[in-house]
Amino acid sequence: MTTFITLALFAPAEEGGFNPLDLSQGGGLFWTVVIFAIALVPIWKLVMGPITKGLTERDERVNAAVLAAAQASKDAESAKLAVQQQLSLAQLEASKLVEAARARAEAVERSLKDDASKQAAALLDRARTEIQAEQEKAIAAIRREVVDVTMQAAGAVLSRKVDATDDRRLVEELVGAAGSSKKGPRS
Repeated sequence: MTTFITLALFAPAEEGGFNPLDLSQGGGLFWTVVIFAIALVPIWKLVMGPITKGLTERDERVNAAVLAAAQASKDAESAKLAVQQQLSLAQLEASKLVEAARARAEAVERSLKDDASKQAAALLDRARTEIQAEQEKAIAAIRREVVDVTMQAAGAVLSRKVDATDDRRLVEELVGAAGSSKKGPRS
């Protein structure tokens, strides 16, 4: 090839032949192709090599980023599922706690009602006992009054004073017998 170039450069121009030194007959195109061919190897090694290497590295980084994004998406999805599961467990636990608190509150309410019922029954029994005692005191007071009135009436009828212990005892027995005979049929 070098011989062809040498011959072409130094060969005398014949009429109608190609002269590479004559730029008007296509010599400029010839030299452009020759210079491009010679410069192609250094351009390829010095320019295209680093560009190709940079593009390859960029593709590798993009692929790594895509893989990392896919992994992060999977991790986020599994974390989301774990959070949802924990939330469900927390809601279940909360409902159990609320139900237990409700059951304790109902037990306390029943206990308070039972205690109140017992206290009310005790108060009612005590009131009945007190009423019975007051009733007996009132009946005893009425009997004494009846005895006194009877003795005064008997003293007025007999025109003497009925004061003796035996007379008083006799009247009390009569009044007691009259009270117990009235009580018997009522009960």
